Amino acid sequence: MEIVLRALVIYCFLWLVTRALGRATLGELSTFQLLVYVTMGDLVQQAVTQQDYSVTGGVLAISTFALLTVAIGWAQWRFPRIRPVTSGRPVLVWQDGHPLEETMRDETLALADVLVAAREQGIRTTREIEYAVLEADGRISFFTYSGQDSGSPETAPQT
Repeated sequence: MEIVLRALVIYCFLWLVTRALGRATLGELSTFQLLVYVTMGDLVQQAVTQQDYSVTGGVLAISTFALLTVAIGWAQWRFPRIRPVTSGRPVLVWQDGHPLEETMRDETLALADVLVAAREQGIRTTREIEYAVLEADGRISFFTYSGQDSGSPETAPQT
């Protein structure tokens, strides 16, 4: 019965923490945020199964993680110059129609991964790609040549 009560207390506490931290979906989490949540899961497990022997210890550990996450978010908002350090910065990996192989190697990004991301965004050939940017969250943004647009109504021939 004690485990049920511990689980109930930790569940309610985690619900409050996740409501306070924000509404990012799993696909929008940064690598660091994902690691924080996984680590918090381990702390919860210890608090619920009595490996820590106290619910208070689990609540304090999770509170520390939550407060640090909020503090880093506030610091990024208040001091924008630290954002590249805490969240990373976007990197150009494709320029003027050609991959930047050295940059891709530095970022451990395979050409195959760029091509998969391009196909997922409806880009048929690499000739369409003018620029590609590896975003700080790991997504790849593509900019295609304007002449390769898929026939907007403004450019349709008049009959």
